[in-house]
Amino acid sequence: MFLENANKKGWIEVICGSMFSGKTEELIRRLKRAQFAHLNVEIFKPQIDVRYSEQNVVSHDANAIRSTPVENSQNILLMSSDVDVVGIDEAQFFDEGIVDVCKHLADNGIRVIVAGLDMDYTGKPFGPMPALMATAEYVTKVHAICVRCGNIAHHSHRLIADEKQVMLGAQDSYEPICRHCFNELRKKEHGQ
Repeated sequence: MFLENANKKGWIEVICGSMFSGKTEELIRRLKRAQFAHLNVEIFKPQIDVRYSEQNVVSHDANAIRSTPVENSQNILLMSSDVDVVGIDEAQFFDEGIVDVCKHLADNGIRVIVAGLDMDYTGKPFGPMPALMATAEYVTKVHAICVRCGNIAHHSHRLIADEKQVMLGAQDSYEPICRHCFNELRKKEHGQ
């Protein structure tokens, strides 16, 4: 496939981990550095993510960057002309087409930085994230600290009884926990 600009080299970076691990914080840091370097940056998030702001990507620490909420992954392609860097937050909430969108952008010389939960609250791979990680040149897994024992946390434990896979929430709905605490809680939930 012929690239529109043969001098530009595109790639995909994925930032993944549990809730409260700093994924969005790292995404914002990388995007602000690109802006500081005078690169043309566009940032997208799923339209359903209105926890802290309808327009901005906002970390749990209240750092923010302007973004465009989109209904589906194809809208990102429509709004990504003349850009050097595309940032995508909460990628786990997008449709499976997000993988091809990211590949298309990278194939056309764009640096694509994607952040999202790698596992859902049950500990299963979340949406398109496994495929994004498999196709990315760079994967950064960030960790939180287990609120129960202080170990490295990589699970997002849901505090509210709700079995929907997608449930927006923050500290009132989720807590980061380690593998051991996650497994102990699952045993209790299943009466073992």
